[in-house]
Amino acid sequence: MSKLEALIFDVDGTLADTERDGHRIAFNQAFTEAGLDWDWTPELYGELLQVTGGKERIRFYVEKYLNDFKLEEDIITFAANLHKRKTHFYLELLKSGAIPLRSGVERLILSAREAGLRLAIATTTTPENVTYLLSSTLGKESIDWFEVIAAGDIVPAKKPAPDIYNWALQQMNIKAEACLAFEDSINGIKSSLSANIKTIITINDYTKDDDFTGASLVLDQYGEPNSPFTVIEGDAMGYDYVDIELLKQIHGKP
Repeated sequence: MSKLEALIFDVDGTLADTERDGHRIAFNQAFTEAGLDWDWTPELYGELLQVTGGKERIRFYVEKYLNDFKLEEDIITFAANLHKRKTHFYLELLKSGAIPLRSGVERLILSAREAGLRLAIATTTTPENVTYLLSSTLGKESIDWFEVIAAGDIVPAKKPAPDIYNWALQQMNIKAEACLAFEDSINGIKSSLSANIKTIITINDYTKDDDFTGASLVLDQYGEPNSPFTVIEGDAMGYDYVDIELLKQIHGKP
């Protein structure tokens, strides 16, 4: 068994609860600006999250819910342009500090750096979304803490395909066995496990009912010393919050 060398994080729902009160709001702002009377409610957005990628989500919505919707351009171009404006509104939310990191995330990242672990990101969100989130929560210097930021359309097949993780591993020149992944959704864990990376899950309201078969540990949050996590599936081995020693033990289990 190789030793633990690197941690690879998903972003949306994993580092921060960005979906309900971040991306969803930004989508609706873009729709309003474009003169569309679309309203992605929290419930509807939960359904749309089964599709990974914002542009793909728009196309899916039009094709499934709006049979009579007439376009003056092809659906791919339409979705790309609308998504570009959505990203603008989302970045404004990030810059305002409206989207904090999840409990335990900052402590875990700082502890990993202190322990000499390598850090990377593997996500379907855009690179700009990643860097703005990091800058607004951990400071601009934190972008350089992550050796690789694998994001957006850098690979053609998004999660649940393993491509984004495989790309990150290739860029880092590291084996899957030396890493742990952090995810929050069924598409995320399908992607990481397909890349043969052991995975820890922290659920959120949109993913709490997902099937996390194969996860090394499923938690409600990473936790803090004064705010312990709740174990949903797996063995936390007596720990109350995620720290480097727990990660090493999880990584070392056969």
